[in-house]
Amino acid sequence: MFDGYDSCSEDTSSSSSSEESEEEVAPLPSNLPIIKNNGQVYTYPDGKSGMATCEMCGMVGVRDAFYSKTKRFCSVSCSRSYSSNSKKASILARLQGKPPTKKAKVLQKQPLVAKLAAYAQYQATLQNQAKTKAVVSMEGFSWGNYINSNSFIAAPVTCFKHAPMGTCWGDISENVRVEVPNTDCSLPTKVFWIAGIVKLAGYNALLRYEGFENDSALDFWCNVCGSDIHPVGWCAASGKPLVPPRTIQHKYANWKAFLVKRLTGAKTLPPDFSQKVSESMQYPFKPCMRVEVVDKRHLCRTRVAVVESVIGGRLRLVYEDSEDRTDDFWCHMHSPLIHHIGWSRSIGHRFKRSDITKKQDGHFDTPPHLFAKVKEVDQSGEWFKEGMKLEAIDPLNLSTICVATIRKVLADGFLMIGIDGSEAADGSDWFCYHATSPSIFPVGFCEINMIELTPPRGYTKLPFKWFDYLRETGSVAAPVKLFNKDVPNHGFRVGMKLEAVDLMEPRLICVATVTRIIHRLLRIHFDGWEEEYDQWVDCESPDLYPVGWCQLTGYQLQPPASQSSRESQSGSSKQKKKAKSQQYKGHKKKRKMPVGKKPVSLSSLPMTGGVRRSFSGDEELTPPPYRTLPAQTALEAFPPPSTSREFSPSLKTVTTLQLKEELIDGEDYSFLQGASDQESNGSANFYIKQEP
Repeated sequence: MFDGYDSCSEDTSSSSSSEESEEEVAPLPSNLPIIKNNGQVYTYPDGKSGMATCEMCGMVGVRDAFYSKTKRFCSVSCSRSYSSNSKKASILARLQGKPPTKKAKVLQKQPLVAKLAAYAQYQATLQNQAKTKAVVSMEGFSWGNYINSNSFIAAPVTCFKHAPMGTCWGDISENVRVEVPNTDCSLPTKVFWIAGIVKLAGYNALLRYEGFENDSALDFWCNVCGSDIHPVGWCAASGKPLVPPRTIQHKYANWKAFLVKRLTGAKTLPPDFSQKVSESMQYPFKPCMRVEVVDKRHLCRTRVAVVESVIGGRLRLVYEDSEDRTDDFWCHMHSPLIHHIGWSRSIGHRFKRSDITKKQDGHFDTPPHLFAKVKEVDQSGEWFKEGMKLEAIDPLNLSTICVATIRKVLADGFLMIGIDGSEAADGSDWFCYHATSPSIFPVGFCEINMIELTPPRGYTKLPFKWFDYLRETGSVAAPVKLFNKDVPNHGFRVGMKLEAVDLMEPRLICVATVTRIIHRLLRIHFDGWEEEYDQWVDCESPDLYPVGWCQLTGYQLQPPASQSSRESQSGSSKQKKKAKSQQYKGHKKKRKMPVGKKPVSLSSLPMTGGVRRSFSGDEELTPPPYRTLPAQTALEAFPPPSTSREFSPSLKTVTTLQLKEELIDGEDYSFLQGASDQESNGSANFYIKQEP
């Protein structure tokens, strides 16, 4: 094993910046009657003095029912939020379909019709404008420094079954030995030395060279799945020299004997570890594949999109009828938002037919077996019915769980759901969840688990009581037994760090923290941002990743917002916050204003950040009759994914070293995931025992 050891002697020798784009914004059209009062602009769609428009959320309502003497806002929450620059910019960003900069101009809030007109105008001029992107230098952020300086704990890789090595990570832990490049060396050639894992944070490991004992002076962070980490014995097999670090090279006279003593009985990576990493990062989705994906501007329908690029299993999809290929959408290949061609027709879901009438060169339908499978359900017996009430995560405001209604029952267990008090008359803002979705809950779920339930817009009988609401609306609650009660042993704990997609801007992956766990539901907080931007996410969501995932896949990680950035985006009124009110908070459809964040793709208007819009009526039940690959050819060209999902959990990723003069066969080690705490796994009080 130590044939590669070389006791060569050697001679001793020895802030980030960001650029932000500043774009001028076209003024909103003012063809509606406008009334000026005390210097403020109010827009009334019908010209009647009895109507008013909330300057924060754009809701139009009876002026006398509005909040404050000036009747500028529909609620206390909107009044408080108005002074926040981040809220102003978030509205502007939704309108323009891009993350705003802190220099972006903020416009007076106007009704939905005006916003749509402005957006149409922006889309028309977008084709002739050169887009500039704000660039963030990542030199100022390091996961290792961030975790070390704050004593944070990262979620283990085994929590993320969809991530590379997620199902075969094994017993990689502290004290595992590896061979890594020796950076404490002045030799002209690349040499290696043995190091041990001191601390593990996702894919990243804090390593310490053998021989330093308790001295952490040269400790360094490295991605375990990187190309420079190898199992002990790799240097001997590859003919690479093992050279002790210069700082301690005179500490021992016989380094070979030292290593034999230190490494006997220790653990290391298996010889084929790098091969397993490579296999787990092979993705079956390829560019030019066609899929059906949710329309980010009309949640109630799907559109045909084409895979433009694949990064770490995340897909950049470009809507097929996008002329300049800038109308895109980001999601993971296992996202419930994408489906095979023909899915909408098969279940009765709304679908927008593409204007493209002939097949584009190289485009072909994605084989159906590549998509995530949903659990089969029996709809023949007692089942969900139209009009039943439930609680659901609002896809346009993921920090809230709202009162909702089943609006339509589709085939194969899919449901169309609307948020009470916020629905368009034509159902254009309904959204589709499967009956087994972890994003829908029975009546009373929030009350039992002490989560704030968002009542319907305009509902005045507060605090909200389900019993009274069901009686007043003449509705019934969906039966508790129809909901998904499975709670996996996910392994997450409160306070764990991870990398998470900002689903309000799905191009961005940010530094995040698990702040609350309710069975399988996680509350994700984006570090450096206020709690109002938190998002409820399922523990098995493909939009959560281990620490180090972005580095491993080459995706751009968004660092935590700095204190100065937050202060520059917050109004002085935030220091004067009053006690919380149970008044309706409103569907703000919040989005962070990432100062200098660098998107990984061309600009888009994210589905979850879009303004609720009327259904345009251009839907069809079938996609264009494009010819697909023959079944056999398609399967051969694109076989089932050879990723970590296919790896057997019994694969061992740690080998024991029995060192005498060479490495012998190691013992097998299996990983036993620790039991989750009661908060994450308890199910005794998950649901209401009796329906109102």
